Amino acid sequence: MKFPTPLRIFVVTSFLAVTPSWGKPLPVPSTIQPERLSGAKPRNVVFILSDDHRWDAMSFMNHPLAETPQMDRLAAEGAHLRNALVTTSLCSPSRASILTGLYTFRHRVIDNQRPVPEGTVYFPQYLQKAGYATAFIGKWHMGSSGDRPQPGFDRWVSFRGQGQYLPTGNTLNVDGADVPQQGYITDELTDYAVDWLKQQHAAEKPFFLYLSHKAVHANFTPAERHAGQFADRAWQRAPSEAVTAEMTRHQPRWLRDQRNSWHGVDFPYHSELDIDAYYRAYAETLSAVDDSIGRVMAQLETMGVADDTLVVYMGDNGFMFGEHGLIDKRVAYEASIRVPMLMRCPALFAGGQVIDEVVANIDIAPTVMEMMGLQAPAHFDGLSVAPLLRGEHPQWRDYFLYVYYWERNFPQSPTVFALRGDRYKYITYYGLWDQDELYDLQDDPDEMHNLIQHPDQQTRVATMADTMFAMMDELGGMQIPLNAPRGRTNNLRYRSRGGEAAADFPESMVVDQPVNANAH
Repeated sequence: MKFPTPLRIFVVTSFLAVTPSWGKPLPVPSTIQPERLSGAKPRNVVFILSDDHRWDAMSFMNHPLAETPQMDRLAAEGAHLRNALVTTSLCSPSRASILTGLYTFRHRVIDNQRPVPEGTVYFPQYLQKAGYATAFIGKWHMGSSGDRPQPGFDRWVSFRGQGQYLPTGNTLNVDGADVPQQGYITDELTDYAVDWLKQQHAAEKPFFLYLSHKAVHANFTPAERHAGQFADRAWQRAPSEAVTAEMTRHQPRWLRDQRNSWHGVDFPYHSELDIDAYYRAYAETLSAVDDSIGRVMAQLETMGVADDTLVVYMGDNGFMFGEHGLIDKRVAYEASIRVPMLMRCPALFAGGQVIDEVVANIDIAPTVMEMMGLQAPAHFDGLSVAPLLRGEHPQWRDYFLYVYYWERNFPQSPTVFALRGDRYKYITYYGLWDQDELYDLQDDPDEMHNLIQHPDQQTRVATMADTMFAMMDELGGMQIPLNAPRGRTNNLRYRSRGGEAAADFPESMVVDQPVNANAH
């Protein structure tokens, strides 16, 4: 593992080179000026995004429930980027990072309640300005109610907020007009996507399709054809769900308290939800997303452009089913921040690849732009993964930043800052009297052994903490963005499951004798 000097941060300055940056990030430009890469052939790109799809829920990953033959095909014929992460494990912030190529504290979409700030620049605006055909079809969800068309897209199909799996009188916004939802949402969005693809003429104008599914967001509702298909399958609860003596001594107390909360296994969503059945419904709901990928691929093949089109699939954040005693997301543990990412384009790179470098949602924008023959703007925080796909060995990131900002809606989840490398992860909490965390992801992939107080790890802890704050300072993350509270506060605890008592302090924070001899 390499430990960078505190300001060893890299930004893309061209699609071929990565050079060190010693200053503040460049501001987002006020004008859209696409720059073509000399000699590059623009490719078509289809980007398919799902909601809350955890990194391991694919059948080629030997998941106990999920059946994903189309995702398996993308991995077999393309690349599996197995260390894909998100900047913030929450729908709107993650989606904003995908569209802007920026860390959360730069685009300032920090929760699911507010719309994107005016003047935000999305990378599809560059594609549209370059003369390419663009379409957005699906869940936008930046702002709890907005569904109006956004800049950068010729075709627009979306809905308000989270949308609905089944038609209940709700509508879709189709190019600015309200149109009744007709059927199961995953299938209907795919219908719109396939219909749009049928109208494209790739030889005359390259196209970019952004297909953004509601699935697999709670409450999980499978398509009728998939309901009950995994009802009899067994799966094992996460080993980190059990409360061990070691965890009690070394885990943060907020984490143990959160077990009895909206996002905890003892009071999930303030209910007595059956998490076993819940996970099965999740996998069944995911099956329609896999079907969607198959339908899109079939249409590309009918058009004769499947092998010349970059197809990207990823999730917007992970999801927990008992890991660390939690459900849902937001925290910095692997099941929350790690997502599936698959890419296929036989004309450009070989299939069957497994890429181990840490990649992220901020890398989508520069990658798509390079694949479509355009220079990534210098203000992006992300890196193009195209050189990795081509088997090159570019200078790559040593560490990746993760942030989550406290929401009054869910007060049990603190502000989190984390630094994730290829082996170690350091987590700290802002404004909270509690224990930090350090995990060795190679020896402890379930993150069950907090090494923050281990004598042999103190140099690493200090180096990673210094590096994290240096990166945040350089990238503009030292000013915490705040929003006025909006929406209800989910702050209840369940008395019958120990809801009246708080967790004990970690052992390292409790002493038996005074430590200050100078107080008189």
